[in-house]
Amino acid sequence: MHVRRLELTDFRSYARVEVDLDPGPNVLVGANGFGKTNLVEALGYVATLGSHRVATDQPLVRAGAERAIIRCVIVHDGRELLVELEIVPGKANRARLGRAQASRPRDIIGALRLVLFAPEDLALVRGDPAERRRYLDDLLVARQPRYAGVRADYDRVLKQRNALLRTAYLARKVGNRAGDLSTLDVWDVHLVRHGADLIAGRLDLCEALATHVAKAYDAVSAGRGEARIAYDAKSWFPTWDGQVLDRSGIEARLAEALAEARPSEVDRGVTLAGPHRDDVTLTLGELPAKGYASHGESWSFALALRLAAFDLLRAEGIEPVLILDDVFAELDTGRRHRLAEMTGTATQVIVTCAVEEDVPRALAGVRYLVAPGEVSRAA
Repeated sequence: MHVRRLELTDFRSYARVEVDLDPGPNVLVGANGFGKTNLVEALGYVATLGSHRVATDQPLVRAGAERAIIRCVIVHDGRELLVELEIVPGKANRARLGRAQASRPRDIIGALRLVLFAPEDLALVRGDPAERRRYLDDLLVARQPRYAGVRADYDRVLKQRNALLRTAYLARKVGNRAGDLSTLDVWDVHLVRHGADLIAGRLDLCEALATHVAKAYDAVSAGRGEARIAYDAKSWFPTWDGQVLDRSGIEARLAEALAEARPSEVDRGVTLAGPHRDDVTLTLGELPAKGYASHGESWSFALALRLAAFDLLRAEGIEPVLILDDVFAELDTGRRHRLAEMTGTATQVIVTCAVEEDVPRALAGVRYLVAPGEVSRAA
């Protein structure tokens, strides 16, 4: 799989830009602030329907414009597919596959599979659990696109359940009256069903990733440590120690956890048990990476997580596009060359950099010069 063409209209800093890309390495060179990351952010949005930089769509639309449009031509197994997304902040986005209108934007999930590594990924190791949950869920969707629906269904149920709890909480605290929680049992059933589906997928994914993470960290760090990844479900299974659970076992334990947490949930007005509160444990040797890993070790671990995702998808017959967004400037010479060696055989690699000399020769390929509002192919 590779991207043949990217067109943007009123996306970020671009009023309009068109870029034709090649298989193999593509290097986008330009000073900081000229719009390199905006280009790969658009590709990431096509793949995940979200940005790796911001939580809302408003910043994606160029100042003064009402909407942004991303068009992307993807080549897979010799066939071309045009994907188009219209981003309208505050309204439902619209999507097209080929020339047909998609019934909902998430129907395009799976058309473009990619793995994106960016400076923000240091948060995978040092940041909050939400960063690691998103890493798992984005990869879960890339691996099996049906999980986009599972994820959306769980988020919808969680939002409704939290709204019910919050309304009851405010009625008691402000109005001095009992809130109506008569439908809470119904929402519990939905939360357990969708939550168990999401948890089962995450557990399977963590198990599949483990070997790839260890191998990638060993390669990136030149054998200086053993990296491990494991799922942490203590929000709904306090004695969690990596137990093997089937789908029915997850549902049963999650239902028990909700029943146990209900008094506290009513007191606080929020859902306290479920996959939205889970974490991923990352360890180096015998110590947790968060709080103990050095800056260089944290970078290596973050990179290993992305490379593991890339290797896992490839091993399962999915050849994703690999994006390395301004990462070589953050790595020492040894890590730069090891990264280049590990990624040089990808069907398509898109690299952004401010200094061309930072990119190792192993990733020499087509060069593009990025200037404010425009992109040109180097001679």
